[in-house]
This record gives sequence, C-alpha cells and structure tokens, in this order.
Amino acid sequence: MSIASKPVLSAPTGSLLDLIGLTPMVEVTKIDTGPCRLFLKLEAQNPGGSIKDRIALSMIEAAEAEGWLKPGGTIVEATAGNTGLALTLVGQAKGYKVLLVIPDKMSKEKIQHLRAMGADVRLTRSDVPHGHPDYYTDMAERLAQQIPGGWFVNQFANHANSAAHVKTTGPEIWEQMGHDVDAFVAGIGSGGTITGVAQYLKSAGARTQIVLADPVGSVLAGIVNDGVPGPEGSYTVEGIGQNFVPDTADITLIDKAYSIPDAEAIATVRDLLLKEGILAGSSSGTLIAAALRWCREQTEPKRCVTFVCDTGAKYLSKVYNDAWLADQGLGDDPIVGNLSDLITRKYANGDVVVAGPEDSLDSAFKRMRSNDVSQLPVIQDGRLVGILDESDIVHIMNTDEITRKERFAKPVSSAMTRDLDTVQVTEPLDALIPLFDRDRVALVLDGETFVGLIARVDLINHLSLNR
Repeated sequence: MSIASKPVLSAPTGSLLDLIGLTPMVEVTKIDTGPCRLFLKLEAQNPGGSIKDRIALSMIEAAEAEGWLKPGGTIVEATAGNTGLALTLVGQAKGYKVLLVIPDKMSKEKIQHLRAMGADVRLTRSDVPHGHPDYYTDMAERLAQQIPGGWFVNQFANHANSAAHVKTTGPEIWEQMGHDVDAFVAGIGSGGTITGVAQYLKSAGARTQIVLADPVGSVLAGIVNDGVPGPEGSYTVEGIGQNFVPDTADITLIDKAYSIPDAEAIATVRDLLLKEGILAGSSSGTLIAAALRWCREQTEPKRCVTFVCDTGAKYLSKVYNDAWLADQGLGDDPIVGNLSDLITRKYANGDVVVAGPEDSLDSAFKRMRSNDVSQLPVIQDGRLVGILDESDIVHIMNTDEITRKERFAKPVSSAMTRDLDTVQVTEPLDALIPLFDRDRVALVLDGETFVGLIARVDLINHLSLNR
C-alpha cells in the first residue's frame, strides 16, 4: 500500500463528535499471517476509545430526528461498556442524562470510566439468560419505561446501529484498501458492525468473504456454520458473543464463523502488544485470532481486514494481569499437583504484597487499601516472620491513649501475629480446612521458603476450575 509523503491533517474542531470515524489502518507485519496480508482498522482512535462511537452518534441523531429523544431526556441502554462510553460522550455533548445497565463481569476500568464521565451506572447479573428480569437488556428496557423522558436505545434492534457502518465504516474500509478486500472479520455484540459493513461491501460489488469471530460459549458460530446454536457456556471476553441472535444482526450475510477460546483470544492480543506494539482489548483478540486462522488456511495471497475495536487500557486489570488470568484458569503456569496450584500470586514471582516488620502501620494499611487485600505477610531477610491483617491494626488503635498519628506510626512488628498457620506445599487440600474453620488464611511454605497465601476463595476457585 502506498504511504502519503506528508500527513493529511484536519483543521481544529469545536466538538469531539466531529472526530468520530476516519480511523487509520495498519498492516500486521511481525505476526505470522500465512500467505496473506492482515490489516487492522484502529477503532480505538475514536474519541471515546472504541468503534461504538459511530453507532452512538448515529442512534442518538436518529432518535432526535424521529422525536423519541427530546431536550432534557434520559438515554437508557444495556451495554458491555463501550457503547455506554460512547453514548455518554455523545449524550452529554448534546445535553442528555445517561443511565446504563452493565453486566457485573465487565472490567472495573470501564465502570470507573463511565462513572467519572457522569453516567448513572446500574450493575446487574451476568449469569442469567435473555428474558430473565435481571438480564441487562430486560432491566434497561424496564427502567426506560419508568423514567419520564427516558429513551431505550436498544442497540440490539436499532436500525441506526447497522446504518452507521453502512454510512461510515464500510466506505472507509473499501477506500483504504483500494477496493481490494478478500475477507472481513468481525464479531457480533449487537450485530450492527458485521451487518452494516457487509451490506456496504456487497452493495459496492465486493467479493469479500464475511467472517464471524465468536467466543467459545456463544451460540452464534454454530448458527452460521451448522444452522443450529452452538454449545452455550461462559467466556471472559467482553462485548461480543450472545446466547441469541440480535435483531440487528443479519446472519445470512455471513459466510463462515470461527469459535475462539478465551485462551487463544488473550494470547493473541498479548502477542499483538509484544510484537506490533498495539494495546488492544479482549474482543480484538477474538477478532484477530479468527482473522489469523482464516489467513493461515489460505493457499494463495489474499487481503484480510479486521478491527482493533477498543484500547487494551480498559482491560489492564484483566487481560494484561497475570494473576487475574490465573484466577480464571487461563494462566501459563503448569499444574504440578500440590498446593502451589491454588496460589495465583506467588512470592517468588514478586506477585505477593508484603510488609517488613519495621514498616509503619500506616504504610502497611495503605498497601492493603491500594492492593485490595486484607492481610499482608511480613517478610524479613527473605523469610516469613509474621502476618498482619486488618484486625491486628484495629486492636492497636484501641490499646492506649496516644494520638492516632502516633498509633499509625508504630511498626508492623508491634501488631503482627507471630503464631503462624503454615502448611507445607506438599500437603493435601484437606490440610486447609482446619485453618479455614478458624477464619485463617493458609501460609504455604516449601521447607522454610515462603510460597504464598491460600484463602477460602482460592480453594473454591480451584475446585470450580478443576471439576
């Protein structure tokens, strides 16, 4: 592809909304793409950080034109996060309130981002099916009916969703690729992206193969490939995959589907960062993994396009967090058959937050708060000498009449527990139960070397992942 000799720059604008769309395209050059060339459209470059900016603007403007959304109204939507961010960006720029219903499996970065932008965020269960009163779309529709001036966006059945991609995304891809696209890969969340782009490419006379990237656990790949829903299950990837076909999705436009396991999606997106320098979100991992499968299956050179749907900065606590991946059973550590299999944060790897006996209680408590833990192993000269938990600090706070400042200045050694509940890493799971019965955490040693902590939740998580 030709490269412009000079950058093409736009004049300053008075609104972020003017910057939605016209996102750049980059070719993958350091990952094996077989005989093909793979191009990524960087939708994270939208002002709201994702491809959903396009549909938010389209759906809100359509609702205004049709009289559904009036001045002072409230935009209500069910969203996995990115549509909510986009609706909040566009809605607040236009003077509307925004209420969002979000499944509780979404990353905390997205939720914090939404609340910081002023959205009213309501969390709901992610373990219930479509039709259940706590399912996020059902709850959002109910709330919209209860709020005066409320408008339920319903991205899953909103014609302006796919229309945004017919109008903008499809033409941009066609132009950027010089009218030469052999395959286009996308997922289905609401269905608007793959439907709208496919509609445009077919209307432009393209012979592009439309490929669905679907998480394992979503039923959609089965419907595309076999005409029947695939096995339903859980998955950690956010924003794509469904247990039903959204009204916005035109399945008949799709030629082929790949079911991508979480582990493959996450490995792909992390490889993308390491080799290409692109920080992408979890759904992008699913899309790119499917695109790579398609590319490597080809026997002659072809050109494939997919998206970086959003930035990986929204998933630092998940996809790019080794401890979280281990908690989900997606880590790289091999199963060794002893208690270390239950420890996702190992001291030898620097994953355990610890204190020293001479540290102040103030610094220890702040360490607990910033890392969201309730106890700290106390390490001196590389050896475990105690443990400090919140109750130990509370006890010190009530022992004498000195000032709070002086109490918090006391050393950890003055409050820590020295009578330790240790187990050897080679002991059986049953050795943990007596400790948990006494409301203790297990301090695991390998000889005299500290390995890590095991709490009740670690045992439950291990049993759940290894049924």
